[in-house]
Amino acid sequence: MNIPAFDLERYFAKYEFTAKYLLSCSDCQTMPVRELVGMASETTRRLWDNLALGYTETMGHPLLRRAIADLHKGLGPENTLVVVPEEGIFLLMNSLLKAGDHVVCISPAYQSLHEIARAMGCEVSDWVLDETDAWAPNLDALERLLRPETKLVVVNFPHNPTGSVPGPGFLTSLYALLEERGIYLLSDEMYRFLEPGDAPVLVPACQEYSRAVTLGGLSKAFGLPGLRLGWLVTRDADLLHRMSRLKDYTTICHSAPSEVLGVMALENREAIIARQKGLVWDNLKILDSFFRTHQDFFQCAVPKGGSMCFPRVTGVDSTLAFCEKLVEDTGIMVAPSAMFRFGDHHVRFGFGRRDFPRVLEILSHYISTHFK
Repeated sequence: MNIPAFDLERYFAKYEFTAKYLLSCSDCQTMPVRELVGMASETTRRLWDNLALGYTETMGHPLLRRAIADLHKGLGPENTLVVVPEEGIFLLMNSLLKAGDHVVCISPAYQSLHEIARAMGCEVSDWVLDETDAWAPNLDALERLLRPETKLVVVNFPHNPTGSVPGPGFLTSLYALLEERGIYLLSDEMYRFLEPGDAPVLVPACQEYSRAVTLGGLSKAFGLPGLRLGWLVTRDADLLHRMSRLKDYTTICHSAPSEVLGVMALENREAIIARQKGLVWDNLKILDSFFRTHQDFFQCAVPKGGSMCFPRVTGVDSTLAFCEKLVEDTGIMVAPSAMFRFGDHHVRFGFGRRDFPRVLEILSHYISTHFK
């Protein structure tokens, strides 16, 4: 496979571990291992204390698969495959698609959601969210992109990088549209559980649509990216089997410590998610005030979910140049929209970290000093 460089990941590789402040991370605040282990049940703690560092099961630890299945009503461990989150996209596309197939992918998007299919020889159409309508997805626009050879539609809600969440009834209509044409759906749900306030958690696509594959994981809402744990869940037993066989050529199996820690996280998901949501939505209030202060520099639709937003920067000609100058002058790393292959006028802000208020304060001073 001849695949281009992953722009966003290369940008993070350049700055993530050298920049003083990170204002573009999509994952929430993490925790030390001792804190997570301290939350463990007696049974899981015993499993941790007696863990042998041997190989693990390809499909994932049975307790982990059971805990994952519990997040998806009506599905069981037999419907789940434990993956590294990024790996899940690769496994699904290489198990389902072939050269010449047509794929429709939401845009802007995390690059692998469309780049893997392109590298396989598929034709990919961008289903661009409507910035003038707060980045809302438009079903009529999607329908116009569909063809007889369309094999897969790729969605991501809550959306990275805009924070868009579809309104009531949208997903039901989407499933009906795809069912009528026999099209598969990859639903990237890595930011599920980060819906605002008391808003209902999005129902996983795999619960509602037989040809859907849900991608989830512990990196974002749980703030545990270092575990490198995610999952694919689907009702399609044959497709799940093909993905598990292909996994023999990628990771084969997972880190035994990560799997046990993953069980602990899922067993304590209510407490972990409640803390993360509190942090995210407290930070969002601060961000709203920041945008009001600098409304002549930024234009941003209020995100409806997730831990990030995608403001248009009206105060500069190039956000790529602005971001490179910003990290040089202040140590603040922000990802420009060029890293999403979506023009040069937006940036991604992540607001799931504890130091967010302080970093935003530094950015506010910088803008006031250099652009007023």
